[in-house]
Amino acid sequence: MGYYRASSQPGTLPLAFDLLARVGQILMLQFRRLRRSGRNRRRIKLLLKIALPLLVLYLIDLPIHLYRTRVARPDHDLDQPFATGCLDPSVTAAQPRENATFVMLARNSEIDDARATVENIEWHFNRWFHYPILFLNDVPWTEEFKDVLSRAVSNGTEVRFEVIEKGKWGFPEEMNEKEKTKAKLQMKKQGEKGVGYGDMESYHHMCRFYSGEFYNLEALRPYKWYWRLEPSVRYSCALTYDPFAEMARRNKVYGWTIALWETTDDYRIEKGIPRTPAWNALFQVMWYPRPSVVSEHDNAGNKWNMCHYWSNFEIANLDFFRGREYQDYFRYLDSKGGFYSERWGDAPVHTLAVHMLLSPEKIHHFSDIGYEHDTLWQCPGNAPMDEQLLGNKALADTGKMTPPSEGGTGCRCKCRENKRRRNINSECTSELTRPVAFHRPSWWERHNWVYHYAVNNPNNPRK
Repeated sequence: MGYYRASSQPGTLPLAFDLLARVGQILMLQFRRLRRSGRNRRRIKLLLKIALPLLVLYLIDLPIHLYRTRVARPDHDLDQPFATGCLDPSVTAAQPRENATFVMLARNSEIDDARATVENIEWHFNRWFHYPILFLNDVPWTEEFKDVLSRAVSNGTEVRFEVIEKGKWGFPEEMNEKEKTKAKLQMKKQGEKGVGYGDMESYHHMCRFYSGEFYNLEALRPYKWYWRLEPSVRYSCALTYDPFAEMARRNKVYGWTIALWETTDDYRIEKGIPRTPAWNALFQVMWYPRPSVVSEHDNAGNKWNMCHYWSNFEIANLDFFRGREYQDYFRYLDSKGGFYSERWGDAPVHTLAVHMLLSPEKIHHFSDIGYEHDTLWQCPGNAPMDEQLLGNKALADTGKMTPPSEGGTGCRCKCRENKRRRNINSECTSELTRPVAFHRPSWWERHNWVYHYAVNNPNNPRK
């Protein structure tokens, strides 16, 4: 099976399509003005004579434009859960491990939330696999934080407490004082406009850090894989296989759980990076595209659909993010200043990068992992009872679990009943998985806002 891969350059047809869009807008505006005035019939006829051949050209160019920007359907589903139900962790944990670590960026004041996360992930996964946990801070750790978090892990789990080295956190080193003052003023204006965290300097630093500098830390140099943790997140299913090993075995690069709503196309064209179905999946194809000079549109006039992976959960290959292509992309963005003049977040930066630089089958949706953060959560239905390994000594008694459901893949998941929170069964999940999905929501399902929980799994029993 092969994907259609168009040229990375804009080409004659997209430019013609963009030109038609611009000319069409001008003609439409002039036509409306003349019609309102009730005179100048000659001008109206002239405009119609000009518009008719343009309409013919548009109708010729439209199918080519739609074909070029389509998300090709693969001949089978390219992404599936790594396991269904429970496996025996005493067996899976005995298999060869990957060179991997958990990473948590936290403040000393977040001691309780950080401990809750660590205790949770230890119980649901790391009490069997004992991957190390690396804690990062931009200031020195307190002895209390180190003591409490060291005691929160299971026996055999290594913990490290590192301070981010100079030059990796904060404003870019090449930014002078005048530019910093301007950036601070722009952040203040964002706060006044009500942009979330817009006036919080540390938040901007964090977004820039996770977008690029994070991957070059000396503390991460020994590792090939990382699993990002955040204070105050909750895992709700037992994970009885090694996700790092499965990612490596199946040649995956980036793994995620939740996709939601939130340019870079100039960079893609400049570097000669071809369009792929993964890239096209980020855009809403426009039948009458707006000019590419308009914000949030690509060079073919299509609008970014604003979908991105929620990066507070990531399992990913560090070699990809440390590689030349990604780092070159980050430096390009950094040179534009948008991490401070706007509120560019690491989540859309990562999403745009993996869809631009990776083939679709290298991206994995961990639909079998129960994950909760803030007001959003993903909790899969449980697999049948005969796949829950009741009585397994390594799993032990995990307490009452959610009843199994049709299409369920989870291992002893405990999904919370809370109407203020919502299970992810969203348009963004559907849009971002289209490049790997043979089974897709029908037109009627999409029309009625009914989206599949995951690739080849339309069931979401706990909406």
